[in-house]
Amino acid sequence: MSEEKSLNFIEEIVEADLASGKYKNILTRFPPEPNGYLHMGHAKSICLNFGLAKKYGGQTNLRFDDTNPVTEDTEYVDSIKEDVQWLGFNWAKELYASDYFEQLYGFAVDLIKKDLAYVDDSTSEDIAAQKGTPTQPGVANIYRSRSIQDNLQLFADMRAGKYKDGEKVLRAKIDMASTNMLLRDPIIYRIKHAHHHHTGNAWCIYPMYDFAHGQSDSIENITHSICTLEFIPHKPMYDWCIENLGIFPSKQYEFARLNMTYTVMSKRKLLQLVNDGYVTSWDDPRMPTISAMRRRGFTPESIRAFCDKIGVAKRENLIDFGLLEFCVREHLNKIAKRRMVVFDPLKVTISNYLNEWETLSSENNPEDENGGNRALPFTREIYIEREDFMEVAPKKYFRLAPGQMVRLKSAYIIKCDDFVKDAHGNITEVRCSYLPESKSGNDTSGINVKGTLHWVSAATALPVEVRLYDRLFTEENIGNAEGDFKDYINPNSLQVIAKAYAEPALAEATLADRFQFLRKGYFCLDKDSTANKLVFNRTVTLKDTWAKVNK
Repeated sequence: MSEEKSLNFIEEIVEADLASGKYKNILTRFPPEPNGYLHMGHAKSICLNFGLAKKYGGQTNLRFDDTNPVTEDTEYVDSIKEDVQWLGFNWAKELYASDYFEQLYGFAVDLIKKDLAYVDDSTSEDIAAQKGTPTQPGVANIYRSRSIQDNLQLFADMRAGKYKDGEKVLRAKIDMASTNMLLRDPIIYRIKHAHHHHTGNAWCIYPMYDFAHGQSDSIENITHSICTLEFIPHKPMYDWCIENLGIFPSKQYEFARLNMTYTVMSKRKLLQLVNDGYVTSWDDPRMPTISAMRRRGFTPESIRAFCDKIGVAKRENLIDFGLLEFCVREHLNKIAKRRMVVFDPLKVTISNYLNEWETLSSENNPEDENGGNRALPFTREIYIEREDFMEVAPKKYFRLAPGQMVRLKSAYIIKCDDFVKDAHGNITEVRCSYLPESKSGNDTSGINVKGTLHWVSAATALPVEVRLYDRLFTEENIGNAEGDFKDYINPNSLQVIAKAYAEPALAEATLADRFQFLRKGYFCLDKDSTANKLVFNRTVTLKDTWAKVNK
């Protein structure tokens, strides 16, 4: 009997809240800002928020934190929704912080009426200087003592569009001497004359994140507001707003964000990679975005398993990218269809094979008893990998060499009789004979060989492009690396094989299919494919080769 998995610290909090009757049901939320594509760090948050709700019979809202019209776009909204659904989750409500702009404006007015907020005409530079330093208290300016009536009028004028960007801001009146710099009268509204993806031109003032976030949670009656550790300093502001507005007391809990080896998880840095041409797009299969993982062939099941394995911690740590690859291999081994593809073809002629062709049968997946078989054409001329033949073979070399025998996967045993070289000494053809009685599944030859090779029929081979992806960076911990992070980009992160040869069954591949190319790795069809040119992406190698290379 397997041990029951222990609870993480957030699950312990939820269970205690439910047991005490504090909440009848829990309500969580996933609140991304629609200013970029989601990455694996977001995947962890998605799995945590939706997973908690599912485990404890609650619900999760998808709320777009869209308070900055300059950086946000419906393109990102659409991609985020696609990613969440692809990971296997459904939200209770699709909401936007901008849905609450009128309520948030009303909250700000309430703070002004309580003399807890004021309009400041200072420049951003002056405000920063007046805030002091972590060891020196801030200094109040003349605008802090404005009357409530003046502040109400000025704030209304800000909303009416009477001022230019940056001309005035609304600040909360908290404590200019606080040891927490974020409580030194933080800006809660700023002027931005910009078109908003959701509200159009209805507003020219926008709430700051720290003002909008807690109140949005409260408006929705979110019971457990879960975020990453960098928001710990923001928590007092979160609580201050809720307390002074007298609204539903949502509670914030923090967990360690996901940091992975050989990867960056900063939207700003990822945007640099796209804009500077180091990658082709947000969904370039070398990127850590969810859309890139999907395009590369990762499965939602494997990502959920990965997030479950790494758990929920209170301290930052660095997760080995190899663990994610392990989870992917484990799942793909169960579901991937087996196919044969030759990357570097060497022609083999089977001299005593006199048939024009015959149809053999090969299993689609030995791990799936219901996987069935596929037809495999066999002809006199085939292709094998060039590296699978040696003119002079060392001991314990179990592939093809003069006088040596190997089995062709799902076909026959062949023996090398001779080979042909061109004028430059390159081997251009290997000549073999086969044992007719050695057919796979009906072998009466009595001969056992140690080597089995993948192959494709030369007559029916399907030309395909294969893209071999590797890690985007050479440095394990990019966060601690010296200098520009782009200095550590792996120059070998993509190798393109323009013309590999595949068995004809791959002509029927779809974007949803996952394949194991025998002896090569796991692959999927890329969206760049056309009817005349199929392109396959390597998802992951069969084994973890990176660890050995980089020891």
